[in-house]
Amino acid sequence: MLILIANLGSTSFKYRLYRMDATGQEVLAKGGYERVTDYASVIDDALQTLQKDGVIASPSEIDAVGFKTVLGKDLSGCVWADETCVQALENFAAVAPAHNPPYANGIRQFAQSLPQARLVALFETAFYQWVPEPRSVYALPKSWRDIGIRRYGFHGASHKYVAERSAQLMGRDDVAASTASLYLQGPAPISGKPLRVVSCHLGGSSSVTGILNGVAIGTSMGFSPQSGLPQNNRVGELDSGALPYAMKVLGLSLEEAERQLTKESGLLGLSGVSNDVRDVNEASLQGNADATLAIDHMVDSIRHWIGAFAWQMGGLDALVFTAGIGENGHEVRTAVCEGLEEFGLVLDEARNQSCRAVEQEIQAEGSRIKVFVIPANEESLCPNKQ
Repeated sequence: MLILIANLGSTSFKYRLYRMDATGQEVLAKGGYERVTDYASVIDDALQTLQKDGVIASPSEIDAVGFKTVLGKDLSGCVWADETCVQALENFAAVAPAHNPPYANGIRQFAQSLPQARLVALFETAFYQWVPEPRSVYALPKSWRDIGIRRYGFHGASHKYVAERSAQLMGRDDVAASTASLYLQGPAPISGKPLRVVSCHLGGSSSVTGILNGVAIGTSMGFSPQSGLPQNNRVGELDSGALPYAMKVLGLSLEEAERQLTKESGLLGLSGVSNDVRDVNEASLQGNADATLAIDHMVDSIRHWIGAFAWQMGGLDALVFTAGIGENGHEVRTAVCEGLEEFGLVLDEARNQSCRAVEQEIQAEGSRIKVFVIPANEESLCPNKQ
């Protein structure tokens, strides 16, 4: 059986093609595209590339496509990626405007390009179903909560992989095994010392998640991918009182205010340079004060959430950086870890600076807290999923 895992990010498309049989699974090919604006064209290009490279004789050989969908109205977990799923995505498109439309369009595109394939969606929110209720609710009237306004959490596939892989690297096979089967069996009791990990998924879209014994205990994102850390061009955390004030003073309609919050804010809004951290960092190095402010604000927000989850878990055993910025941005990693020696975290700056998108420990000898760079693997298949 050939299974294609399709990961449509807010600005990227990544895929992996697996062969699965009774003996296990094998990655046949993988690829990706950055700064994507036309998802239909890159999907067709990926299928043509697989055929041109001889990985498949025809796209019709692909038996199934799996999607890492983000947020569906009244829908979560693992479901068929059919029109019901597409409608759930579109019904929450206003909540996740950078993610849901690409996935809805992508599912329809794959249904057209691969009519023989079975399409399956695993929602990002599934990883956060065990977050304690006090950390998943907002202090809102019941009528608001009844229509689904709560903290959902996103980047679930990435943080789940980090939970499993970091446990393996820490020699905690019991935690890794429990995490691998999480969606099938739920959290398993873990004996002995708890494993406390904070995962920093830093990219075009970013979030920080606290993970205790392989299970998420909280995350920086909330009702929508708008919240938490500043995103590439989305605001991140914002006081609700700011919206009506800005609408009144600036004369903005709700639609225009929402457009500015989702298209012209985040790193782009603060820096005035770009929504790509590489461009913003380059401008900062050249003395652009606004670009420096954007980088500093992002780092401050990351540190805020790391501290919150470390406190909630009663300490920290490992800090993990993943995704594009986390894997490649050594300057950001340095800034996040600066001045934490008294807490038991000491970075090895030589290791840190040399680490680019490879799995590596970057803490100094004697550091009590491990620091890992783990390349994002949101397209992996669960080994226990039948």
